[in-house]
Amino acid sequence: MSETLRTQAETALDSVVDPWNGASLKPALHALTLEAGRLRVELRLGYPSAGLAAELVPAVQAALARLPGVQTVDVALQHSIAAHAVQQGAQAIAGVKNVIAVGSGKGGVGKSTTAVNLALALAREGARAGVLDADVYGPSLPTLLGVSDKPHLVEGDERRIAPLHGHGLQCMSIGFLIEPDAPMVWRGPMATQALEQLIRDTAWDDLDYLVVDLPPGTGDIQLTLAQRVPVSGAVIVSTPQDLALADAVKGLKMFEKVKVPILGIVENMSTHICSQCGHEEHIFGAGGGARMAERHGVPLLGSLPLDIRIREQADGGQPTVSAEPDGAVARAYREIALRAAAGLALRGKDYARRFPKITVVND
Repeated sequence: MSETLRTQAETALDSVVDPWNGASLKPALHALTLEAGRLRVELRLGYPSAGLAAELVPAVQAALARLPGVQTVDVALQHSIAAHAVQQGAQAIAGVKNVIAVGSGKGGVGKSTTAVNLALALAREGARAGVLDADVYGPSLPTLLGVSDKPHLVEGDERRIAPLHGHGLQCMSIGFLIEPDAPMVWRGPMATQALEQLIRDTAWDDLDYLVVDLPPGTGDIQLTLAQRVPVSGAVIVSTPQDLALADAVKGLKMFEKVKVPILGIVENMSTHICSQCGHEEHIFGAGGGARMAERHGVPLLGSLPLDIRIREQADGGQPTVSAEPDGAVARAYREIALRAAAGLALRGKDYARRFPKITVVND
């Protein structure tokens, strides 16, 4: 009976499409029981789902209510986030399941603000999230999160430092280790070594996602992360302007060359709505992100407006997703984060870390 019921339920769920990645919900079926006409179902998604019940449950109930003997359907929605496959040869980071790199080809497109708000959106959906500021020359994370504390060594481990916390995120930046006005006059090798130390010597605490805010361009720091740090996927941020898109393509191609999957493109500053009269205008052009996504066969994760509140909240250490969690802009960040995480959930898992290290000893 149970096997027949499960088969019927899987068939029914195969026709229900996950709105965030377009896949069938059949693989999400984890457990089910039927007693006195009441079907209890547990679904487990591969991405954070704390706020998805209203979006997914009605469709699931409608599909399963048609099964023989079913009168009512109770759906429990859970998530289980796995570590996903990364580029060959990259060593796993202790305490981190997935690294999501947020990059751009040029500065001034709002990449850092986007990265922080995406991490916050993932955390609000129930993930354990952190953010790393990989720009050792111009760190912005202390300002964005309003964190001014200094890191301390982990008790009992003099080689690792504890991450700081801001708005519920674990965070690390070279900006926490130096004086605010101190310039970093390092050559490339020193900067890349500092980045690797920030990533690997930070005692990350069981993160589902570590969002890494890359500096603009495709130089030493970006290549170090793309080649030696285990990146599960990359998000490219650009404005719709042709000049910004041309540079964003270079960042996309860099990740493709080192076999890092592109989770999608975020079009920032897509449109501006005047706070005085409500007039909407595409200051940097229209549809550039969509055209780039179509041309390169990657998803357009979403578009964000040019809104003065985003800038004010970022400068004040209160990112939009924390400052106005129910506002329209925060919802846009949430949708982008869900599409990125749901897209990552469809990719191959990392099974290597499940196996113990095997050492051969000659007696």
